[in-house]
Amino acid sequence: MTRPIAVVGPTATGKSDLGIALAEKLGGEVVNADASQLYRGMDIGTAKVTQAEREAVPHHLLDVLDVTETASVAAYQRHARQVVEEIQAAGKVPILVGGSGLYVQAVLDDLEFPGTDPQIRARLEQELDTVGAPLMHERLAALDPVAAGAILPSNGRRVVRALEVIELTGRPFSATMPKPGPARYGTILVGLDREPAELDARIDARVTRMFAAGFVDEVRELEKLGLRDGLTASRALGYQQVLAAFDGEYDLEEAAVLTAQGHRRFVRRQRSWFRRDKRITWLDAGAEDLLDEVLRIVTP
Repeated sequence: MTRPIAVVGPTATGKSDLGIALAEKLGGEVVNADASQLYRGMDIGTAKVTQAEREAVPHHLLDVLDVTETASVAAYQRHARQVVEEIQAAGKVPILVGGSGLYVQAVLDDLEFPGTDPQIRARLEQELDTVGAPLMHERLAALDPVAAGAILPSNGRRVVRALEVIELTGRPFSATMPKPGPARYGTILVGLDREPAELDARIDARVTRMFAAGFVDEVRELEKLGLRDGLTASRALGYQQVLAAFDGEYDLEEAAVLTAQGHRRFVRRQRSWFRRDKRITWLDAGAEDLLDEVLRIVTP
């Protein structure tokens, strides 16, 4: 059975290009692990691979949700594992590519997903809006120090989810978190990163290209399809900022600046998440022999 490869790391490091190159070399197929790329129509703002690239290498779990639908890690876990197993059964190499850490972890680790309670969730989200994520995180630390240690104080949605599970199940949220161990399917994890200043420059350039390529028009079209009603799609970086510009909070030039700033902050969160995983072999994404180095790692 072919061992999958996971290409992970911060945004704008070149994961998509490497995933395609590996698929071409190894006879593989790419499985998307970027939460925002699950959405149909969210193309420019997520740097989604082109149609030509998809025709050259099969890509899975792109464009599977409408912007009005809420992305679910539990649903993604089911679908992604099924796709990985189908690719393996066909004798090909599954290549999981993306920077959404929880989504990658959901595929590769024994991650449980307890149910949800809309009333509890709504109450906690209202509290989050009122008191802010840091105070909610302090409450979590008192109830479940292990979970609090694994969740950034700024990650309000994750803090709310942890508190919801504790209230709903009477168990610590950490009891549902994955335990360290071998990755599912024997997956080989490769992490890409770049020097912070270099990556910041790449992010700025990417955002400039996005806005020049018609990103504002993309958001406007998605707004007609109900983007504002989507609990997760409307919060995606760039889309959230452009919608605020449409509302007159600032102009589109400021939206671009704020989008770049948001991506830079997101990169730091991604680094913090992925660097905790000691199974990942980290490589310089700018190395000229990057593909050869990865091939040495993943081939016997």
